Amino acid sequence: MKSSIAPQFFRIQPGSVASHDGKRFLITHLISVDTALGADQETGEVKKLPIELLKLVDDEPDAVDPPRDLSLYSAQEWQVGQERLKAITGLLDQPNRTREEVKATAAQVGVHVTTLYRWLGDYLKTGTVSGLVPSRRGRKAGARFLSVELETILDAVIEEFYLKQQRPSPADVIEAVEARCRLAKLTPPHPNTVRNRLKRVPEVVKLKRRGRRDEAKNRFTPIKGSIETATHPFSVIMMDHTPMDIIVVDEVNRQPIGRPYLTVAIDVFSRMVAGLYLSLDPPNSGSVGLCLANAMCPKREYLASLGVPGSWPVWGKPGVVHVDNAKEFRSVALDRGAAQHGIDLQWRPPATPHYGGHIERFIGTTMRWTHTLPGTTFSNPRQRKGYDSEAESALTLKELEVEVVDFIVNKYHQRVHNGIGVSPLKKWERGIIGTDEEPGLGLMPVPDDPQRLLIDFMPMETRTIQRYGVQWDNITYYDPVLDMYINTCDPKSGETKEKFVVRRDPRDVSCIYFYDPEERSYTPLPYRNIGHPAISLYELKEARRRLSEEGIRDVDEDLIFGQVERQRQRVAKAVEKSKSARRAQARSHASAKPATPPTIRKRQVMDPMHPAPSVSAPFSLADAVEEDIFAQPIRPFDEIAVRR
Repeated sequence: MKSSIAPQFFRIQPGSVASHDGKRFLITHLISVDTALGADQETGEVKKLPIELLKLVDDEPDAVDPPRDLSLYSAQEWQVGQERLKAITGLLDQPNRTREEVKATAAQVGVHVTTLYRWLGDYLKTGTVSGLVPSRRGRKAGARFLSVELETILDAVIEEFYLKQQRPSPADVIEAVEARCRLAKLTPPHPNTVRNRLKRVPEVVKLKRRGRRDEAKNRFTPIKGSIETATHPFSVIMMDHTPMDIIVVDEVNRQPIGRPYLTVAIDVFSRMVAGLYLSLDPPNSGSVGLCLANAMCPKREYLASLGVPGSWPVWGKPGVVHVDNAKEFRSVALDRGAAQHGIDLQWRPPATPHYGGHIERFIGTTMRWTHTLPGTTFSNPRQRKGYDSEAESALTLKELEVEVVDFIVNKYHQRVHNGIGVSPLKKWERGIIGTDEEPGLGLMPVPDDPQRLLIDFMPMETRTIQRYGVQWDNITYYDPVLDMYINTCDPKSGETKEKFVVRRDPRDVSCIYFYDPEERSYTPLPYRNIGHPAISLYELKEARRRLSEEGIRDVDEDLIFGQVERQRQRVAKAVEKSKSARRAQARSHASAKPATPPTIRKRQVMDPMHPAPSVSAPFSLADAVEEDIFAQPIRPFDEIAVRR
């Protein structure tokens, strides 16, 4: 199955129509930061619904082209998109801007005022840089062309009639357009054309011109700021990495294998932990991307997969993300993934081990808690004196992840934080629902397709399609979807073979993700030889390194997997004697699933912390959680309605 075509975010609010468990509900109330009340549109029954598992229903979707993969935009196209964003940034900061201000900006930029309004509409609709990239020439799907006279009438009715505080309905607008067309002796446009044109009016313009300026300001004012001025949830997120003060054991023999690394993201406004990633591999751009994806996605099913009770109602699109400045943390996938979703990725200054006290204090708090677990190394040798950390170690990496998440969700988030005077969870809720002094931000937008969101941050390459499939690091992948692209030529040159985008998850390279330019979606490609075992990128690189040391230059697939098998046999013999061997085993995919591609469902809420589930074990945590989804008491809002 293919991933969905557009990694968009959507907001749930009273009046929205959403689907859950195959049924449609009209959302009536928002009763907590992660729960809504909805009326079944068939039976009228009112149920409590988990916001993280809802899917927004659009009965009249706009006919738009699905987005291309981020890597397919040329440097010139991407630069144009960024320049357009720069041109409208000042206007985005002013939700109550006047037409005169827009005209002045248009004159300064050197474009017509209508063009600038179109850029504003494109960005407010998509929230991404790619939404500002110039469209390719040619008739677009769903495009409609009216005469100059009809366009003039339609624009006049929208400007003079629709955008008024009386708030006429679309039916009223259609009637007004038809009346003017009769007077002008013109055939009126189809009612659907009028409705679609109304949808193109930027939401912020509708709210402002139709008497809802405060809501426009609260919903569309960009959340920007420095570390010192984080005024809303997700306005600023900080990320850092640290080796944990604990030694973990392997899954098989439960022998010590060393200290894991923790990558963590924290919301500066509330001090809520936004996301994390725990690994035995040193931090790199991949761990940054996986941690960021975890921060942006709902975590209900992630908690269920770990068996951790409680609520972690943090998801959405951060405004600013501060990350480590080291070279190994930079990548094109990370840069463009952040830019695509409107994230201002800022690198900390060089030679600053800790660039902010907020995350430094959290890491310190977490490490002090870690000192209570078996196998702790404490903070220094003096504290560790008389304690054998390796002999006392007892937790596997997975078990440690459970303990860390449980500590974050049920202890750190719940207790009063001295820096803000309340618990992080209470501060987060206040930022969402508001107080008497300041309106809240409203519920954070939910990612429509977490799988595609994660793919946006995966490492990528370009490859030609051969008769045997696609090769990456001497491993061949194939799926029938490739047949139509075999040996196709580059449309620009007409001579060289066309290259296609492929991406992979470093934790499991048993499948890669092929970007289908016709469908504008991703398809997982399994090994061509499905008899090969699933392996990690670490094992693949180690096998290629050893083959190179042995002087073998013509490396092929059989040699690689033969080397992997020998590595695993050596590790299996050495695990009881060698800590490094046990660590290598833990970093491998020896106990992973069969080498079958993951099932990607349109509305699967994927766990970004772990590889996607295989076909042989379909992902069904949503069904498992559903029966007891409200076992934990709901934290009610101080006010029923979300303050906009």
